[in-house]
Amino acid sequence: MNAELVMQELEALGKERLKKMYSGNGAKEPVFGVATGEMKPLAKKIKKDQELAEQLYATGNYDAMYFAGVIADPKAMTGEDFDRWIEDAYFYMLSDYVVAVTLAEADIAQEVADRWIASGDELKMSAGWSCYCWLLGSRKDSEFDESKLSAMLDQVAMAIHDAPERAKYAMNNFMYTVAVSYVPLHDKAVATATAVGPVEVKKDKGPSKHIQAMVSIQKDIDKERIGFKRKYVRC
Repeated sequence: MNAELVMQELEALGKERLKKMYSGNGAKEPVFGVATGEMKPLAKKIKKDQELAEQLYATGNYDAMYFAGVIADPKAMTGEDFDRWIEDAYFYMLSDYVVAVTLAEADIAQEVADRWIASGDELKMSAGWSCYCWLLGSRKDSEFDESKLSAMLDQVAMAIHDAPERAKYAMNNFMYTVAVSYVPLHDKAVATATAVGPVEVKKDKGPSKHIQAMVSIQKDIDKERIGFKRKYVRC
């Protein structure tokens, strides 16, 4: 199946209600408004196709870019490929839920994510921290360096309140994910989230709001979900 046919199929699946929702979250035209679940039959037909994924991602169409992440072959992508994708990820639903998710299935995930976290760029930082969340939530604890993750918790505690807005969300989620999905540092993540407390995030419109990792962590403690791992990262 070529890119033109895929675009036609995606357009046919578009819904105005979802288009408005995606646009309200920051998606720019062109947008079809396709529900992610509606993409699954098409993804099963195509499976992995990196060349097609690259063509779709390059269209700039939000739904096509999302679908590109679904059919991409992360292990075939280089650091330069991921850098190119993150440069075109113009809002958080692309940076955190397409690029970061795809990166999380690559062998070079931590290396690239570390670079993005250190970049100072809002969406690269957000994608880098988000990638670690996807990694921690799906890979065995033994695949991570405990001392490195401990230092990252220290970094969050020190920097989150002054971080760029989207990075605040991802750093907050990092504390939560370590507490829930990485058992060796559960206690430290809980202590860090408690010390950090509420984090103020400013919105483009309306008043700012506060996010607090410890509230979500406590809910999962109550549900006895500590140690949770998901089977799949991508849909």
